[in-house]
Amino acid sequence: MNNKASSMDFVRTPEKRFERLLDYPFEPHYVEVDGLRMHYVDEGPADASPVLMMHGEPSWSYLYRHMIPICAAAGHRVIAPDLIGFGKSDKPTSLDDYSYQQHMDWMQSFLDQLGLTNITLVCQDWGSLLGLRLAAENPERFLAIVVGNGMLPTGDQKAPPAFKIWKNFALHSPWFPIARIINTGSFRKLGPDEMRAYDAPFPGKKYKAGARAFPRLVPMHPDDPASEANRNAWKVLERWEKPFLTTFSNGDPITRGGDAYMQKRIPGAKDQPHVTLKGGHFLQEDSPVPFARAINDLLATLS
Repeated sequence: MNNKASSMDFVRTPEKRFERLLDYPFEPHYVEVDGLRMHYVDEGPADASPVLMMHGEPSWSYLYRHMIPICAAAGHRVIAPDLIGFGKSDKPTSLDDYSYQQHMDWMQSFLDQLGLTNITLVCQDWGSLLGLRLAAENPERFLAIVVGNGMLPTGDQKAPPAFKIWKNFALHSPWFPIARIINTGSFRKLGPDEMRAYDAPFPGKKYKAGARAFPRLVPMHPDDPASEANRNAWKVLERWEKPFLTTFSNGDPITRGGDAYMQKRIPGAKDQPHVTLKGGHFLQEDSPVPFARAINDLLATLS
C-alpha cells in the first residue's frame, strides 16, 4: 500500500446527513480497507453472481439508486461501493492522500475481502478507470463488462478540451458544488431532494479532497505515474474474449466516441448488442431503466 490511514487525516460524514434520502432505502454495509471504512450497497440474492456497479466523479452509490432494484429483481446480487473519499466511505482530507494506485489498492482489498468472483462490472467515469484496471488485473474473477461513458486512458492520446477545463476547475475553483456539477452533467433537472442527496456526503470543504483530486489523477501524458499500468491493462483487454458491452449516452462531451474505440480494440465487444442511451455524462440519471435492462439482457444470455 502506498499510504496508510494511520498517517492520514480523514473525516467521516455524520450519519444524519444520509437520513431519509429519496429513493435510497438500502441497508449500509462496510469493510475496512487500509484502516479506512468503505461503504457499499449489497442487494439481491447473496448467493447470486455479483453485478459490481462502480460510480465515478463526484458522485457515489446514490447514482445507481434506480438501477440497483431492477438488477436485483432479475436475480442478481448488486454491489455498489462508495469509493474512498465519496458517499458514506471515509474521506482523507489531503489531496496528496489520493493517487490512482492508492484507489486501486483500496478496490483490490474490497474485492478480496468480499471474495467476489463471476463479477459483471458496470462502470462509468472514474468507475471505468478503476474498474477496467481491476478486471484486467483480475481477469479470472470477471464474467462480463458493461461500460457507459467511461474509458481507460494511458496518456498517449490527447485529452478533450472539456476535460482540461474540468480539471482546472476541480483543482483551483474556490467553489465546488457537487450536486450542481452532477445536475449540469445530466439532461434532466434533478429535484431538490436529489440535489440534497448528492451533497449529503460533503458537509464542508475538508470532505471534498477526494472529489477535487480525481481529475488530476487521470493520465494526461505518456509518462504519467499510472500510464504503464494502464497500458498493461490494455494488453489484457485487447485479448478479452468475454462479453464486453458499451452503453454510452448520446450527449457526453468528455467520453464521446469511446464506445466505438473500445468496440474496435476489445474482442469481447464483437457482436454484442451495444446501445446508445439518451443522456448526458451521468446517464444513470437520464436513462437508468434502459441501462439496467441492457445489463439484465446481457446476463440473460450468459445464464
